[in-house]
This record gives sequence, C-alpha cells and structure tokens, in this order.
Amino acid sequence: MADAAGVSTATVSRVLNGLTVRAPLLARVQAAVAELGYVPNAGARALMLDRSGTVGAIFPTVDNAIYAKAIDALEERLGEEGLQLLIATSGFDSGREMHQAVNLVGRGADALALCGVGQQPALRQFLRQRGTPVVHVMSVPGPDEDMVCVGFDNAKAMSLAVQYLVDLGHRDIAVLAGLSRDNDRARSRLQGVHDSMRRAGLTLPAHRIVERAYSLDAGRDGLRALMSPPAVGGGRTGRGARTTSPPTAVVCGNDVLAFGALLEARRLGREVPRDLSILGFGDLELAHHLEPGITTISVPTAAMWRIAAERLIAMLRGEAVASVTSIDVTLVVRGSTARARRR
Repeated sequence: MADAAGVSTATVSRVLNGLTVRAPLLARVQAAVAELGYVPNAGARALMLDRSGTVGAIFPTVDNAIYAKAIDALEERLGEEGLQLLIATSGFDSGREMHQAVNLVGRGADALALCGVGQQPALRQFLRQRGTPVVHVMSVPGPDEDMVCVGFDNAKAMSLAVQYLVDLGHRDIAVLAGLSRDNDRARSRLQGVHDSMRRAGLTLPAHRIVERAYSLDAGRDGLRALMSPPAVGGGRTGRGARTTSPPTAVVCGNDVLAFGALLEARRLGREVPRDLSILGFGDLELAHHLEPGITTISVPTAAMWRIAAERLIAMLRGEAVASVTSIDVTLVVRGSTARARRR
C-alpha cells in the first residue's frame, strides 16, 4: 500500500485511522486504496494492539433528534482520535440495554457510553468485572453512586421550568411526562415537578399526571387526557379546592411531547398561550420554528456528548478523569407561555 501510494507506512496508517495528513498525501493514499481495493484487517490490528479501536454507545432510540445530535457529536470527537463508534439501541428497556452492552463488549468495544444512570446492577457489575471504561451521559449520579458522568440534574432542571410557570401565576399545572419505567431521566424530571410545586405550597393531583412515549401522537393523546374532566372525585390543589377545570399550564417531559401537545391544543380550540401555557424540555431545533415557539429547557447536547467522548478517550489512555462533569442548562422563554388568566 505504501509503495503504491508513494508514501511512508506511517502516512498510510494515519490516513486509515482518520488522522490528519496533508491534502496531497491524503489524495495519493485514497487513490491507492481505491485502486487496490484495500481494507485494513481489523482483527489483526486488534491482536497487535490488544484493542479494537471501537467505542460502543447505547441509546434508547435513534428516532429522536436529541439522540441524532448526540451521535454526531460523539462520532466526530472519537473520529478525531481514530476511534470507530458502534451504536445500539435499548428501546428504553433496561434488560435490552444489558443485552446490547454485553454484545458490544463481546464484539470488542474498548469502552461504552450509556444514557443516564439507571442501568441494572448486573450490568454495572459486569462492566466493573471486565474493567470496561464507561461514561454515563445526560444525568448525574446519586450520592452513593460511583461512576463517571457527564450530564445535569434532571430534577433541578425541571424545577426551574415549573418555578417559571409558578412565577407567571399558574397554580393548576399538569405534567405530560415521558414513560418513567427504565428511564431515570423521566423519573427525575417528574420528581422535579413535585419538588417545585411543593415548595410553592401546591400539590400535583394524580389526574394531572400522564406518562406517554416520546412521540407526537403520544403527546397529542396525553394532552387530550389532561384536558378531559377528571374521574369521579377529582383532585385537590394546595388550598383544598377540587380541580375539575382544565389546567392552565402543561409542563412536558421533552420537546417532542410539547410539540404534540401544541398541535392537539389547537385541534381542541385552545389558544396557546392565552388558554394554555405549554413548556418543553430539550430545545430541539423545531422548538423555535413553531408558532408560537416553545418555551423550553435548553440542553447543550452536542457539547455534552463531545465532553463524554473526551472522557472516554482519556480513560482509554489510562488517564484520570473527573467523576462528575456538570453541564449547565437554561430556560429559554418563547411564545408558548404567558401569565395565567383569572378564572
């Protein structure tokens, strides 16, 4: 290969590993690869280095723009170090997540990136036993959890959103949450709503909470459920009054649910934000293109996952890394929220 390209073996190695070389040399190596049909022998390389050069990442789904952005950032940073990203999905199922993790490690993944901190204890034990470097992204660990994390406190982030609604005068707030089973981020966000409302002297009746999968259809269905009259008995606010009227605000577990809620509110004849304020989470690109734009918690997804990649790279080099890297999130106010109207 080096002879065919007229370059050194070191230059060929840099090109094949995705590292930077001068444009003329890159062109010569690429031409030789095309002419010879050359493919590096990954097995031989792994045996020689005792490392595969691959990093695995398990995402709940790829049918969500926030995970697509995460994959781009992770792959780009790993690629700068000549590492190949392998992707698997769990479908928000902790058992399937463990199965995928074992598969990735079995196929030679040198390290793993996992979403959240809610993995099965058996998976954590397996990875500790193997000595596999792992970074948990999008969450921070509990006080008794020992793991490398790059993320944010989902409960505090959601508390920020709810406090904003309370400051606008909303007292009858509903929650369109993500499915909390096997999803520590969704559970923490729901806990953040409870915490913030409790501090404001409010309670969250059971009929003001619905959990739905992260999809537009599910968001629409969840909003319909929240705007329907409660079952017999209803619920109570902090002042003891029965909450038979619709909520004045809905806080959503992510932006996709908020998008669905906005569409369904229009179908129901509810004007947003005059009749109903809607607040999302994630700040997806569509959030500021809709009319009205979605008020939401902005998460710097690309930066967070790039930092996660840097932690994995450092761990593969045997370097010490910070156990927790906290990412700042912010409230972005747009047109989907307004002061509560008097009833």
